[in-house]
Amino acid sequence: MQFLYSFSKSRLSWLLLFAFVIFFEGCALFFQHVMKLPPCVMCIYERVAMFGIAIAAIVGMCAPQNTVVRWLGLAGWGYAAYEGLVLSLQHVDYQLNPSPFNTCALFVEFPDWAPLNQWLPGVFEAYGDCGKIVWMFMGQTMPQWLVIIFAGNLIALATIVIAQFFGIKAEREQKTA
Repeated sequence: MQFLYSFSKSRLSWLLLFAFVIFFEGCALFFQHVMKLPPCVMCIYERVAMFGIAIAAIVGMCAPQNTVVRWLGLAGWGYAAYEGLVLSLQHVDYQLNPSPFNTCALFVEFPDWAPLNQWLPGVFEAYGDCGKIVWMFMGQTMPQWLVIIFAGNLIALATIVIAQFFGIKAEREQKTA
């Protein structure tokens, strides 16, 4: 646990989290623009959640030695990963339980102060069907893989948060010794 605590205080750990997001966002854009798989509303919202993890990584990267900044990064990571997991589970439900009453919206809805779909339509505009399965890998649909990815993020985050408490305890013991 001490290793994870020390690692979370390094820029490298936050850079790896950021690189992880860039990899998956790159995959999403590859699917969209190269493989011509149209993203749906839920895909776009899941993409925003992934960008939330990237923002949290940037926050953590700014000053990982600072406890407040590190905890802000961890909290942002947790919030974005949790929201991404909820969205992914809902998306899986749309695909596995299709019904006219169980479907996503036709258009993405962003706040007026951040119309991402207007600012970057090639990244945030949705024109696919949430209930349609357009890609599978190892028997899992794209939203099912996102459930795994976001759940994995939450497991990694929980481990690092637990390590924070062990690391703080170890630091206190060293000061008193």
